[in-house]
Amino acid sequence: MKRSAHKATAIRVIIVDDHPVVRRGLRACLEEKSQFEVVAEAANGRDAIEQASALQPDLMLVDINMPGMDGLQVCEAVRPLRPSPRVVILSIHNRPEYVQRALAAGACGYLLKDIPAAQLVEALERVYRGEVVLSPQVTEVALNQWMRRQNRSQGGRSLSRREQQVVTLIARGFSNKEIAQRLGVSVRTVETHRERVMTKLNLRNVAAITRYAIAEGLIPLEENSGS
Repeated sequence: MKRSAHKATAIRVIIVDDHPVVRRGLRACLEEKSQFEVVAEAANGRDAIEQASALQPDLMLVDINMPGMDGLQVCEAVRPLRPSPRVVILSIHNRPEYVQRALAAGACGYLLKDIPAAQLVEALERVYRGEVVLSPQVTEVALNQWMRRQNRSQGGRSLSRREQQVVTLIARGFSNKEIAQRLGVSVRTVETHRERVMTKLNLRNVAAITRYAIAEGLIPLEENSGS
């Protein structure tokens, strides 16, 4: 079927949940908005991975608790895909270990299932833009503890003051040009700092930089909580 014109540049989403009622509710919520196109649904992890590989969605909205392969395993399995979809975990659980495991698996968002529809839409838009979005109820202490352990296990070396400034501005959503203007340096200098930071800390993308910035207290968690 030919896609309608207003869906031509829509954010393409796969919904993964073993409960049909939940999937239908999420589909209805997203399809009310012209910026989204639900390209598939999956009731289990294996089907979700196959669909992600075939359809190359922008986002995957994934439940944690599913029979066979859980949502965190799905998150890990789709990371090697190119392009790799951004995965948002949607769960009833607010336990710190679930949040920690989701971020370790590469999730770009962790939202609770009681999130209002308008906030869900906003959160998915932010994740699509490259941000990390967490429900306000997520425990900040647990997140920080996990990230510090991750940084130590990566052998992360300390950043210079200028590198910290660059990381902070990247995590706040500023472009290289905007960062250069704020710091009074050239765009090439900003690019050099950015490359150096990502090499030092073994970070691959803006989402990873944002998680690092939150953990190190360079930006408040609330700026990325969707609250």
